[in-house]
Amino acid sequence: MSDVSMTEIEPHLVVGMRKRGTYAEIGAMIETVWRFAAGSGAQIQGRPTFICHETPREAKKANEEANANVEVVVPVAKKVPGTDRVRCYELPGGQMARIVHQGPYDQCAATYKKLFAWIAENHKKVVGPTREVYLNDPRKVAPEEILTEIYAPIH
Repeated sequence: MSDVSMTEIEPHLVVGMRKRGTYAEIGAMIETVWRFAAGSGAQIQGRPTFICHETPREAKKANEEANANVEVVVPVAKKVPGTDRVRCYELPGGQMARIVHQGPYDQCAATYKKLFAWIAENHKKVVGPTREVYLNDPRKVAPEEILTEIYAPIH
């Protein structure tokens, strides 16, 4: 949908959870984290985000083996006590390459390829987990209208 740009992301406080499983669990995890953040008084300050700890090559295998390192977070305004499943912490910021994908989540491979090609062409290196920020609710928009910001921390 869009071109790649560079942006500086500030560190921000989040409420999140992380577990081993499949990427199909992201939606349910977001609901859990969102409900926790809303009920804790943390004051939600942004859109839900998936943090991908695997490279694209590793991700497919990890997902097939139900061993993916799945983390979801919601930005919040203030620190709140966590639980054994959900914790509150500061998500690091830094320089990021950013692109927006429009369409179903399962069709974002071409957008990722465009992002990683731009990173290589600009002599940058990915230095941490990628992030997907979900800009709208797939329950409220048609699949072709889903918007996802994809970020890769670069150096």
